[in-house]
Amino acid sequence: MPNPRPRTTVPAPARPGRDLSRPLPAALSWTVLGVFAAALAIAYVVLDLAWWVPALYGAASVVAFAAYAFDKSAARRGAPRVPERTLLVLGLVGGWPGALVAQQAFRHKTRKRSFRRAFWTTVVLNVLALTVYLILVMRVLNP
Repeated sequence: MPNPRPRTTVPAPARPGRDLSRPLPAALSWTVLGVFAAALAIAYVVLDLAWWVPALYGAASVVAFAAYAFDKSAARRGAPRVPERTLLVLGLVGGWPGALVAQQAFRHKTRKRSFRRAFWTTVVLNVLALTVYLILVMRVLNP
């Protein structure tokens, strides 16, 4: 039986000093994720990337996605939250693709400007670390 009342969201009361801004376009997140997935797949096939690298990204992404889901649920219930530092570390160690999906799926951690800046910094640092790893592996394999 369909629900006769449409689901509405009640805006949270404004808290002074909150660092909120408009979220980035979702298309940007999905584009970054798609480009990264394609680049990782190409590196795996063309550069003979070790199997554990994509596996690490997959496992870390599942953990990050779950952490964001738990944090969003806790935020709604007023329960203890997952520290932002934990969410950022999960992204830094390779879980940022899962974090990005969770941010879009749950509309969570997309408006707080300081968190967004820190999150995208971890993405850049992670991708730079992967790039350095790939360069080192290519030099060892092809001296």
